[in-house]
Amino acid sequence: MTATLPFEDHFDAPVLDTTVWVPHYLPQWSSRAATAAVYDVGDSCLRLRVPEHHPLWCPDDHPPLRVSGIQSGVFSGPVGSTVGQQPVRPGAVVREEQPAHWGWTPRYGRLEMRARATLTPRSMAAWWLVGLEDRPERCAELCVMEVFGDALDATPSAAVGMGTHPFRDPRAVEDFAAPRLDLDVAEFHTYAVDWRPDRAVFLVDDEPVRTVATTPDYPVQSMLAVFDFPEKAVRGEPYVEPELVVDRIGGTPVS
Repeated sequence: MTATLPFEDHFDAPVLDTTVWVPHYLPQWSSRAATAAVYDVGDSCLRLRVPEHHPLWCPDDHPPLRVSGIQSGVFSGPVGSTVGQQPVRPGAVVREEQPAHWGWTPRYGRLEMRARATLTPRSMAAWWLVGLEDRPERCAELCVMEVFGDALDATPSAAVGMGTHPFRDPRAVEDFAAPRLDLDVAEFHTYAVDWRPDRAVFLVDDEPVRTVATTPDYPVQSMLAVFDFPEKAVRGEPYVEPELVVDRIGGTPVS
């Protein structure tokens, strides 16, 4: 399940490489039809976007949320089981079985993404590295970049979330923060993590920002997504389509 590094996707092909990427967001809790990403590949970029009338994600199990996302791995148990990645809620059951697909699933390395985002106070963009959950406890997350549109200001600056979430991994530690950085997320920046067995250093444009001491010791998959939160809509304000534009993503080994 561990992909050999180096790996890099510049999105130069005319279509998404589906040997690596699954263009759906956690489809086991819904279906592939209902979780299909809206995206374009062109000009050597991947553009994920959420149109105004994009369907809600898991509307019976989750507060109102729209999402376009791709992920580099997926699997689940059979329909009716509780076996699957990132449960939408405690006790959630699989609605559509997903055969195992392992695209880019590194264990340690210097992993980075060059991207920009168009966000408003009702939207968010993120890059998460999450355990494959081939065993339930292998589920912790390294969040490399998570930006909410209501955490931007006119300076410009942005609160950029980064760190670890244990979820159901008893060995992992919650160590997450969103430091405010002087950057305009609407412009291209490089978000990275130098992930080793004894630490993970999170960087923006090659500058270290945060370090955590406890990291997952198992392979992870990438999840790239842009979100819209309809409940944050302001009456009378026009809808601005959120997007995440990825120029490249990849990783190299660390010594």
